[in-house]
Amino acid sequence: MNFSTVDYFVFVLYIILIIALGLYVSRNKKGKKKDTQDYFLASKSLPWWAIGSSLIAANISAEQFIGMSGSGFAIGLAIASYEWMAAVTLLIVGKYFLPIFIEKKIYTIPEFIEKRFGTELKTILAVFWIALFVFVNLTSVLFLGGKAIDTIIGTGDGSLIFYAILVLAFIAAAYSLWGGLSAVAWTDVLQVVLLVLGGLITSFIALNAVTPEGGIIHGFEHILKVAPEKFHMILSRDNPQYFNLPGIAVLIGGMWVANLYYWGFNQYIIQRTLAAKSLKEGQRGIAFAAYLKLLIPVLVVVPGIVAFVLFTQPAGTTIIQGVKEAFLKAGGGVNYDKAYPWLIAQFIPIGIKGLVLAALVAAIVSSLASMLNSTSTIFTMDIYKPYLNKNASEKILVRTGRITAFTALIIAIIVAPLLGNIPQMFQYIQEYTGLVSPGILAIFLMGLFWKKTTNKAAIWGATLSIIVAFLLKLPEVDLPWMDQMLYTMLITIVIIVGISLTTSDDVDDPKGIPLTAKMFKTDSVFNIAAYGVLLLTALLYAIFW
Repeated sequence: MNFSTVDYFVFVLYIILIIALGLYVSRNKKGKKKDTQDYFLASKSLPWWAIGSSLIAANISAEQFIGMSGSGFAIGLAIASYEWMAAVTLLIVGKYFLPIFIEKKIYTIPEFIEKRFGTELKTILAVFWIALFVFVNLTSVLFLGGKAIDTIIGTGDGSLIFYAILVLAFIAAAYSLWGGLSAVAWTDVLQVVLLVLGGLITSFIALNAVTPEGGIIHGFEHILKVAPEKFHMILSRDNPQYFNLPGIAVLIGGMWVANLYYWGFNQYIIQRTLAAKSLKEGQRGIAFAAYLKLLIPVLVVVPGIVAFVLFTQPAGTTIIQGVKEAFLKAGGGVNYDKAYPWLIAQFIPIGIKGLVLAALVAAIVSSLASMLNSTSTIFTMDIYKPYLNKNASEKILVRTGRITAFTALIIAIIVAPLLGNIPQMFQYIQEYTGLVSPGILAIFLMGLFWKKTTNKAAIWGATLSIIVAFLLKLPEVDLPWMDQMLYTMLITIVIIVGISLTTSDDVDDPKGIPLTAKMFKTDSVFNIAAYGVLLLTALLYAIFW
């Protein structure tokens, strides 16, 4: 263990600073008590730079730093498609989805479902999302974060994982339970600066250390030369990882399902855009986040490829004693998700290690805080208020939100250690979320853009989509899971169209959304930023195709 007193001091200083900042920005103003708009939507006061920072801080977590870095070790730069395609997806969300959400003045995504379809579907999806946040998102982030801290500070044998989980949970709870979205969003500005800085430090030091000669540029040239197969964005069918990232389908197929669902209809992501000062601020924040997404692979995927090169030890690579033993599992196989924390433990010098660990924890804590706030928002506004206490005061609703977040965190702490060692955690989360996301995406797309879509068709679509997803997952079908998602969404759309046309007497559904060209008009700042993102994304794919 090479964690010095200086490193511990830096790390503890970060904890104190982030908690103090969270409590300060969310303090009650003179004579004003915290109400639901303040607690759940930050009083609708967020500027574009806070929205963009908060979007990325909520998104980048242990899944990326640990899970995506592990996939970088196993697959290579192709896993960066999640980030680079997400940048384009964000532009679509900002231009076509956000204007409708802002106009509807919603707190939650289930609330939009109720306004467009009905109460039954809203309740079904609200319960589903709460379960997903608690048992999948919160638990996986806590477990991966605990695993990372165990590797960096401890011996990597798992003995510190549960204690690390408790520390992460405490930091997130210390400010987010009291302050709500205000505390989460404003602390995210600091968190995103820290996680980008820490990520760049780790990437640069790892590249500098991959060859005995040193040098960041030389290091990058070396991994490009000795592991060229790790720098193909579009995998061929004979690639063993093709079933995870099935070639051209990444660009024109199932990747869009995963990204549109996540960035457009995921409560803990979209909630900060709903808290924007205005639609224009929200759209500019989304454009800012898109540029940050283009940077993320440098922070998380490149270190994974460096770890792969050090593990395989081709000619000209720095020889590290014990590298094979560090990654090989006792029962056989490679522990991919150990790549990022191992690099930190191995190469980051004393004094800087505390800063890098603080950056990693910042990424984890900001996501935990966002998930907790969104879980409490959905439960309070979509379940507690309409079903359990219709006349609840603002004070009671805010208190219910805090109790809900605390309860969700306790459940996640108990469940997280049970996850065990799942290979490529990032891919695992994407794949099994993909059983339900295609059907939900189909419902939203049809609800937003086809006025004939009925409530009955949406309910049947949601139900049958899960059956379709499981059928397409059968071994006999032999389809990459990303293709399964695309076909599930398309089949669900056909189901919704068929039922809507055969069961409705009206030309349009009474709850259909009237759309106008003016609604989707964006200002020159957003347009110029969007063209820049599209150009950079095309350039990246052209270079690393």
